[in-house]
Amino acid sequence: MRFSTLSLTVSITALVRTTDALSMVIENPTAFTKVSSPSSSLKLGEWSPSSWRSKEAKQIPKYPDQDHLEAIEKKLANSAPLVFAGEVRTLEDQLAQAALGNAFVLFGGDCAESFDEFSTDHVRDTFRVILQMSLVMTYGGGKPVIKIGRMAGQFAKPRSQPTETIDGVTLPSYQGDNINQEDPFTEEARQAQPDRMVRAYDQCTQTLNILRAFATGGYANISRLQAWTQEFIDMTESGSRYRKMSAKVEESLRFMKAIGVNLDGPEFSTTDFFTAHECLLLQYEEALTRKDSITGRWYDTSAHLLWVGERTRQPGFAHFEFVRGIANPLGVKISDKASPEDVIEILDTFNPKNIPGRVTLITRMTAKGIREKLPAIIKMVQDKGRHVVWVSDPVHGNGYKAENGYKTRSFDAIREELDAFFDVHKQMGSHAGGIHLEMTGKDVTEVVGGDNDAVTMDGDHGLASRYETHCDPRLNSVQSLELAFSVAEKMRERDDLPGLDF
Repeated sequence: MRFSTLSLTVSITALVRTTDALSMVIENPTAFTKVSSPSSSLKLGEWSPSSWRSKEAKQIPKYPDQDHLEAIEKKLANSAPLVFAGEVRTLEDQLAQAALGNAFVLFGGDCAESFDEFSTDHVRDTFRVILQMSLVMTYGGGKPVIKIGRMAGQFAKPRSQPTETIDGVTLPSYQGDNINQEDPFTEEARQAQPDRMVRAYDQCTQTLNILRAFATGGYANISRLQAWTQEFIDMTESGSRYRKMSAKVEESLRFMKAIGVNLDGPEFSTTDFFTAHECLLLQYEEALTRKDSITGRWYDTSAHLLWVGERTRQPGFAHFEFVRGIANPLGVKISDKASPEDVIEILDTFNPKNIPGRVTLITRMTAKGIREKLPAIIKMVQDKGRHVVWVSDPVHGNGYKAENGYKTRSFDAIREELDAFFDVHKQMGSHAGGIHLEMTGKDVTEVVGGDNDAVTMDGDHGLASRYETHCDPRLNSVQSLELAFSVAEKMRERDDLPGLDF
């Protein structure tokens, strides 16, 4: 699944630079730089896919019928893997380049997938906005963009409280469609139901089929870059900037064709696309963990990358125990509560051999937290010589409850945190390696603000007009594209390049 978003610049110099990157990252993924890793003296206890069961578990639902739960786990354990070990290794190789400063990562997708919202169009719309964003950032930054969807598995969500009370009635909190139902607010609906794991698995299978078809079946062909624009985006200033950039890309492609570059090959017609989700429902994750016949290592085949959140990354607990033993690349959410020592302990446990691409640190701190707390963490990681991919999640720390009662986020605060992320990494001499966004390809009104067609508190484009999320507020497609241009400008600023001229 490959697509040359790198060969896109106007000047011959830029064409040479991106073609060199293309030959390394796209035409031959095995050509990624291999870095020797120091040996580690860290001793870990014996691990198995089920060793997490001996640890205290947070955020795990209580199933009333254990026999039925075990039957469902067995059914999933006998099901086909959703992703394959070779794909996972390809992602780790690409993430190694991001750790070394040679690539950039884009995570994007829903806060939480739902059964009701699922459709081919919904998957396609998110996929194409991610394509647009990656094209903008590749053009602006001159580095390959690794595309990872919060898709095909992002169902379960951690909750701050195990129960919620409505009109004097207290019931278990909604934890995601693969666990229980949000509506109606009844005891039966809020009870954890094992069968919902099977339904989630079936939806993941369909989602991955759709994504693979779009990534390899011609939809991602670079010649279609104008067709990726949705009508409601096309009418905005961001849409206008995207069209101007597309015209320059097309000019470059014509030049490349004229000098004999084959634009019909897979490098220009397909793309790599990976999936990731939060590792939360451990019964499901264990059931989909398989031993690779080539390497003998254990892979969680529910996704290419798994991450643990702020509530589940504690050493000695069940989620920490599970992810330390799987061979997938791992993400770890880091808030301003994390100390440099916390981060080093995580790296020592999850990546004792210090392999580039193994661990992605996803910071969620607010702009103020980034500027005050992140430098000390970066310094200790540098002093210890650890390899990590630094990624910013600028959405989670910037939520609030609006005056009309809706949970929302500030677009300006999100962008300010991204600016702080790039500024701090430039100051520290480290590589700002990616962004992690809760977003959708739909024209929703869930995040307040934006430069073009901004979401307001009231009115035709007010917060309540198209508020559709099943969990937390998401950036809409216009806001997502605006952020992509902002990131592209920061990437150019980091490399002392002039700003984009459109």
